[in-house]
Formats: sequence, C-alpha cells, structure tokens
Amino acid sequence: MTLVSKTFELYGKTYTFESGELAKQATGACLVKQGDTTMLDTVVVSKERKNYDFFPLTVDFNEKMYAAGRIPGGYLKREGRPSEKATLTARMIDRPIRPSFPDGFRNEVHIVATSLVADQVNPFDVINVMGASLAMTLGGVPFEGPLACVRIGRNVETGEFIVNPTYEERENSDLDLELGGSADFISMVEAGAEEISEDDMLAAMKFGQEALAAFCQAQDEFVAEWEQVNGAIVKKEYPLDQPVEEVQERIFAHYDEMAAALRDADKLSRIGKVEALKESIRAEFTEEEQSAWEREIPVALKKLEKKAMRTMVVETGERVDGRAADEIRPIMVKDNYLPLVHGSGLFQRGQTQVLSVLSLGMLNEGQRLDTIEPTEGKRYMHHYNFPPFCTGETGRMGSPKRREIGHGNLAERALLPVLPDENEFPYAIRVVSEVMESNGSSSMASTCGSTLALMDGGVPIKRPVSGIAMGLIQEEGKTVVLSDIQGLEDFLGDMDFKVTGTTEGITALQMDNKATGLTFDILARALQQAKEGRAFILQKMLDVIPEPRHTTRSTAPRIVSIQVPTDKIRDVIGSGGKVIRGIQDETGASVDIQEDGTVFVGGTGESVDQAVERIKLIIKVPEPGEEYTGRVVSIQPFGAFVNLLPGKDGLLHISRVAKGRVEKVEDVLNVGDEVKVVVIEVDDRGKISLDRLDKPEAPARAEGASEGDGEHFQRRERPRRERSERSDRPRRPGDNGGRKPRRHHDAE
Repeated sequence: MTLVSKTFELYGKTYTFESGELAKQATGACLVKQGDTTMLDTVVVSKERKNYDFFPLTVDFNEKMYAAGRIPGGYLKREGRPSEKATLTARMIDRPIRPSFPDGFRNEVHIVATSLVADQVNPFDVINVMGASLAMTLGGVPFEGPLACVRIGRNVETGEFIVNPTYEERENSDLDLELGGSADFISMVEAGAEEISEDDMLAAMKFGQEALAAFCQAQDEFVAEWEQVNGAIVKKEYPLDQPVEEVQERIFAHYDEMAAALRDADKLSRIGKVEALKESIRAEFTEEEQSAWEREIPVALKKLEKKAMRTMVVETGERVDGRAADEIRPIMVKDNYLPLVHGSGLFQRGQTQVLSVLSLGMLNEGQRLDTIEPTEGKRYMHHYNFPPFCTGETGRMGSPKRREIGHGNLAERALLPVLPDENEFPYAIRVVSEVMESNGSSSMASTCGSTLALMDGGVPIKRPVSGIAMGLIQEEGKTVVLSDIQGLEDFLGDMDFKVTGTTEGITALQMDNKATGLTFDILARALQQAKEGRAFILQKMLDVIPEPRHTTRSTAPRIVSIQVPTDKIRDVIGSGGKVIRGIQDETGASVDIQEDGTVFVGGTGESVDQAVERIKLIIKVPEPGEEYTGRVVSIQPFGAFVNLLPGKDGLLHISRVAKGRVEKVEDVLNVGDEVKVVVIEVDDRGKISLDRLDKPEAPARAEGASEGDGEHFQRRERPRRERSERSDRPRRPGDNGGRKPRRHHDAE
C-alpha cells in the first residue's frame, strides 16, 4: 500500500486527505486535516455476522489531550472517561453513517476517530465524517457514500454564510448549523441559533447541501487518485439478513389484527396488546420453524407493526392515538412545583412528563472544561436524566448515557440565546430535567420544563422558549408531516425533527432523517407546522406563568458585583489568601475576584452586605482630615501603628500620642487600645501619618528629668570625652577614629 495525499481548498479553507501510512491493519483508515487540525479515522468490520436483529455500529471519539499540547487533569494524568464534547462528536459521526448501511447488515462495525492535532483555530468535529467515509470507501465497506458533514455559520455583520468557520468566526456568528449526509441527501441536522427565522434556517440548509456535495466530490477525486496508485478498490461481500417470503406472508396475514391493536391512545395498554398479538403469531410457528427462523420472525413482526402504523396514517389521516397529523397532545403545566429549590416547573404533554429544577450559584461554580477545545468553561448547564422507571422498565442507573448527554445538550442550546448576560445576572445556572414519564419528545418537554423553572426562579430570560418534535411518514407515494410525535411514530417513522424557539425565531434544531425523498419543500412545510405548534405550546405555558418572577427565591443566593481597582486586588486577597478567607469565614458569604477587578459576592441574609462593606473598607484610601477610631496593633520606639481599615495602618508618632513629652509610647498606649485619630498626611507611597484627637496629658516625669512641653525641651549636658592620642591622627575616609559606627534608625 502506497501513501496517497491530496490537499485542496474549499470555501476559503485548506483541507488534506491522506491514507496508506497509518493504521494499515484496520479495514480502512484515513487522515483528514482542516488547517493544522489533524484527525485519524479508522473503521474495522468484524469477519463474523452477529446474531442480532439490529445493525451493531459503534462510534468512539478518542480525544487526546496532547493534540492541544496539554496534560490531562486529575490524579492519573491520562485520558479516561470521554468528555461531553467527545460524546457529542461521536454521536455526530454516527448519525449520518448509520442509515447509509444496507438493511440486514449484521457484522459489527467499529469507527474510531482519534484527535492527533487540535490547532485551536479550526474545529475538529465535523471533518471526522469525511474521514470515516473515506476509511469505509478505501476499506471496501458496503455503504451509500461518500458522506460528509459541514458546519454553517452566518456573519452577524454581513449576513454571509460561512462553511466550517474557525473558532474566531463562530464568535461573530448567529448560527451554528451542522449538516450531515451525501451529495443530494441530508440525513442529520444539529443547530443552535440566535432566534433566526424559518426562511433563514431553510436558506442555510440549502447552502449546506451544496457544501456537502462539494466535499463529497473532493472525496471522489481522492479515491480516483488512490486507485491510480494502489489499484481498484474491491467492495467486500458481507451476508445480509434477507426476509424469508414464507415468514413474511404468514405474519402479514395478521395485518388487520395489528392495525386494531395499535389503535390505543394509552402507551402501556397498546404495547401490551401488540406484544400479546406478536406472541400469538409466533406460536403459530412450530418449534423447528422458530429455531430455523430465529432472526427472521422478530424482524418480520417488526415490519408488520411498522407497515400497519404507517399505512393507517397515510390512508386515513389518523394516528394510533386518534389525533390528526397536526394535532398536539393534551398539555399540563405547573410552576413552583417544589418548595425550597431555586425554581421548578412540571411540563406534561400526553404521556411524556418532565420535572425541571433550577439551581443558582456563584460564577466560579460554573463547569470547567478539560478538553482540546479553546473553550475553558460555561456558566449554563442543562442536564437531562432518563431513568428506567419513566418507561415502566427495570435497568441499571449510573453515568449518563450518550442519548442523555445529547438530549441535554439540545435543551441547553435551545435556551442559551435567551439567557441574561452575566453582567446583568451574575450567576452560574444549572437546570436538571428529570423525565418522569416518556412517550416521545421528552427532550422538547425538558426544554419547556426548563423555561418554566428559569422563569419560576426569577432568571430574567429575554423570551420564553418552547419546543416540538416533528415526524414524517412517506408511504405508498404519499407524504404526511406529523406534529408532536410520540415514541412509536419516532421509532417507525422516517424523520425525527425537533425545533425549539421563541416568538422571534428558532434557537435550536435537531433532525435525524431516514427518508431519501426528503425535499426542501417538505422541510419548509415541517418548519412552518413546527412554528404553529410551538406557538400553541408556548401559550399554554404563558397562561400559567406569563413572565419571569421579579426576584430570585429567598433560598437562592443573592449575588452582587462591585468593582475594585486592579492594583487593589492583592489587598482584597491578602497574603496567601488570608484576607479573602477571613471575609468569607467571618461573614459566611462567598467572594470571587476576576482579573479585571470585578468582585462577585454571594450569600444569603445579611452576609452579602457585610462582605461588600468589608471589601469597600479594604480598597478605601484614607484622606487627610478624615477621623477614625482605630486600634493599636504595634508599638515601636518612634510611635504606634493604628489600624484604621482592614489592611490599612497609620503611624501615630510618639510626639503626638499625648500633650507634653513622652519618654516611651508604652507609658500612654498599649497594643489593643482604641484611639481616636485624624489623618494628617498620606505620602506618595501610601504611608499614612496620624494625629491623636483628645490627647491626654503626658504622664508625670521622674525627678531629675528634663522639663519640656513635648515640643521644646532642654538637653542635658553630656560630659565631653577626652580625645585619645589615636584620635589626633588624620582621619581616613570611612575612619571613625576607633569608635563603633553610629546606628541610624529609620523612624518608619
């Protein structure tokens, strides 16, 4: 195998495909670059077919910290559990690739994307779909390719679309749209947006489809060069599970019974009827037939259920729960559902129920991100939990699964555009959505529930957000767009298209599409139908809580911000953090200082006001003429140091501690004494000189002591010493005539 490399430019960015040097024992491997960002994508297909009734595809994103020149955090100092970004990237690769494999493919497929270089300029995620597509093509894997994924941004100033924008370009974009698919087919959409219109979103998707076609063509050109060097690529033959005609006929003879069993609005009741029917059909086969057709019978039963549901919709216009295509299930909304928490909301639509709970904290309680991206952290976190009991099942609970991370990220993107700026609302915000019941569209219910929790908690969001999941059935040449799909329609339908937004526009999208006949006209129709559905749902929410509460809950921390000069930050922190820890320990408030001098103080009750007052005293500079009641903190031969403010001491000279002459400061003052003083001077170095108010009389002097009033006194005559003979000699520079050098005391 000979190394082949191709570098090309598209939409103002430079890309490279390379294969033939790394990971040669994999079924296929390809190195893909955007700028200096470099990813290695490999695919391995198992030799044996697995006895599954589903396609066993696994995609892993191998995030290496060395790619960004970093050492992993934690005790072990090596990569471990995938980050949220790694999980989302793996899902992004999986979603356009999974539907591209032929039906009945049962060999295990493992795709691994490894980050080798993250140049901190070009994002590393979307290019992996091209790398995986080329790895499968070069490895002779049977799939409908080539495939690609692009990110589309839009410059907020010029309105121009940008293909695969850099991190810097994304900062100036009001759209973050990711599209995956082939040259003429979109199979995956993921987007966050700053309330853009349906028309603008559709235009961005059309532009993205053109970009997909361009990148697919670049792959075809690379493959042609590869074959010129290494010979023609031979597609490998893998056995597919094929339907057995006899099994199909015998099972589909029960079509009417299946259609009748499906007509039930209650999910658990319907599942019970369908499963009972499947068992009765399975019992019609002998034990030998069941053993021989172990895989074929379950697959045929699933196809029967799918056919009955889809035909019912396109022929009668009626869904399994009796709704019309654009009808939304009954909605129940409750705010202020839980006591003491910072905010809560319960949202139920049909048999999908989500309880969302808000927690507020200091900005330093936001999430710190240890990834290869330039982003260091985030202040808003949305977490989605899907426990087994919400579907009436048993199961293990533990770390969040990929689906939970993906759904949480979708709801997070949906609400980010409407959150207040941290200068307006200096809080870290966490919302947890607990799915209590699920029958489809739980991620959209969590978006609605989170909006309720934020409004209930007094978070001043710009506008409330609602969400809806749309579906699609294409059967027998007919197309039906469904609003507010339930679980069965998601599982057996052709599209799951989630849309969130406000009255002003779309904030997030997510689509997984299996229908090759999806046109932009159908997408436009789905977006318009979703807009109408979102408005209906939003009104139900506003009927309960029309606007955010004007204040946060009494149980939530109160956070205020003050500004301190940057040269005073160290005074507030203190040596080794001593001062700031003292403020927090004594007041009970939390204090967080930013590099620009912004100080956030949070707590409950009077603790915030007390801490703010302490900080203001620390940064205050005493002015001449200001009077203070201070405490003596140190006594020196030349005077006493008096603490005026936290971290601010001034010198009360010995000549000013009393009326009259004082021999020793200790005769008048002791450490710990309170004394009233006035500032008489603050020099250029910040040294503070004090005078004492209400000076006491100086203590009586011992007999024989010189008299004086403290300002003028008579010196005692000292006996003159006889000069030694040695002192008669001429002095040399630095010579003290045999005497010890005189000590010089710095008065301060």
